[in-house]
Amino acid sequence: MSKSKLLIIEDDPGLQKQLRWSFDAYEVLVAGDREAALAQVRRHEPEVVITDLGLPPDPDGATEGLATLQQILALAPETKVVVLTGNQDHAHAVAAIGLGAYDFHQKPADPDLLGLVVQRAFYLHALQRENRRMQQAQADSPLAGVISRDAGLQKICRSIEKVAPTSASVMLLGESGTGKEVLARALHQLSPRSKERFMAINCAAIPENLLESELFGYEKGAFTGAAKQTKGKVELAHGGTFFLDEVGDLPMALQAKLLRFLQERVIERIGGHEEIPVDVRIVCATHQNLKELATAGRFREDLYYRLSEIVVTIPPLRNRVGDAALLAHHFKNKFCAAESRPALHFSQEAMNVIEAYPWPGNVREMENCIKRAVIMADGPHIVAEDLGLSGALLPEEPLNLRQVRDEAEYKAIVKVLARVDGNIVKASELLGVSRPTLYDLMSRHAIKSGS
Repeated sequence: MSKSKLLIIEDDPGLQKQLRWSFDAYEVLVAGDREAALAQVRRHEPEVVITDLGLPPDPDGATEGLATLQQILALAPETKVVVLTGNQDHAHAVAAIGLGAYDFHQKPADPDLLGLVVQRAFYLHALQRENRRMQQAQADSPLAGVISRDAGLQKICRSIEKVAPTSASVMLLGESGTGKEVLARALHQLSPRSKERFMAINCAAIPENLLESELFGYEKGAFTGAAKQTKGKVELAHGGTFFLDEVGDLPMALQAKLLRFLQERVIERIGGHEEIPVDVRIVCATHQNLKELATAGRFREDLYYRLSEIVVTIPPLRNRVGDAALLAHHFKNKFCAAESRPALHFSQEAMNVIEAYPWPGNVREMENCIKRAVIMADGPHIVAEDLGLSGALLPEEPLNLRQVRDEAEYKAIVKVLARVDGNIVKASELLGVSRPTLYDLMSRHAIKSGS
């Protein structure tokens, strides 16, 4: 197995040799100036760099060292750079951290302490590389659009993966804005029908007198204005997936036609007499309780059982632990890029409001809110006023005796990871534990840093 690569930038041959001996566990590369260092970075792409700030032609200052640091991070932004600095050069060390250095270590170097700093830098680099690899692998997945660390929603994603290859009709239940269409499209993309069409229709958005022709199509001359034969969306979805959103708003007369189609798998266009066989998979969604509607006589019970072979209930955003902060970061980054704005950060007060607000409009409301905040923010921070939300007090956690510790640990870790956008260093600082302790806790609770 090849050794990890460590680049040492030091113009003193004696110190070069001493540092090389100290790090014989790694493949050590050396450079004495900026030009040689950048050549090594381009050729070998070392994971970690140790650099002195006092490099020629400015061995007594820090200008050359800081310029070298900037160029290394421009070439390889993920490289972890550890800066060596003298006792009197605290300002230079702060400047280096501000430019993106991972850490600094004072001269004369303590081999054991510096070795620990370098070991941690390699570990963090490997962790972030693995996280990027996982994210890249997930980017091609139809479920990549589901951004969540919540255990309940991740379990739902696994259910979607299991159900997708089958022919079962799926009913997605959840409040408006929870992502029902995202999951419906994922079902289609993960199914054997993925190469065919995904057709969607919102039953609540189309007037009742037009809905039947939208669903089943019509023949030329079927009614005034029917100038040509037109296929309905059910027929257009032949071989693929048909998504009925807000199916609870489907009129009773159309419920009967839809039931006949589900039973016989044939349709008749309006004004036509020919039975047309159509092979589609039906996925439906609603925010209403269809069982209650069936009991009240507003939804056919036989249709309900036809549509609900598999029922998936999507939790609202307010019940998804840590997801409000996670989604806020996601939408902030998305809209900063879309609006060509420099990177913004949430103020602590803004993050408190985001986590306390109940989000009655769920993810859709969150998206609109953060887009507004990105546009309205004046400085480098999004403040509470930019969100346009009135904060709410966080609910009191119930006490569950022995279970409270595990539950509190899990919620705290997930919430903090979401708040700091997956940054392990910041998360451990906020939680008041060491990074190894945080990794142990994450392992025990099966929490992934980049999920």
